[in-house]
Amino acid sequence: MSGKQEISKDVAEKYWRANIALLVKLLVVWFVVSFGAGIFFVDVLNQFHFFGFKLGFWFAQQGSILVFVILIFIYSHKMHRLEKSFNIDDDLEPDSYDLPDDDEGEKPA
Repeated sequence: MSGKQEISKDVAEKYWRANIALLVKLLVVWFVVSFGAGIFFVDVLNQFHFFGFKLGFWFAQQGSILVFVILIFIYSHKMHRLEKSFNIDDDLEPDSYDLPDDDEGEKPA
């Protein structure tokens, strides 16, 4: 055994689509918190106070950064689960995956 993990092209594409879908969802959350709470909805949120600061101001200064850090941990956790669901061993080095070539069967002249 060569120590390489075999991944079919179909599985690799499904894994990549799931990865991109997760990224898009997390970026939407980050955008809503950063721009939505810090800019678009600041007047509504400023009616409330959090630790003595107006909530809109707090989100613009601290909340969006805190949410971004939390999203990093969520991404890490979700990717670990995604890798398990696709039977991908994240302990292997990236070059140890044996992906099929796009032009299988064709040999250089």
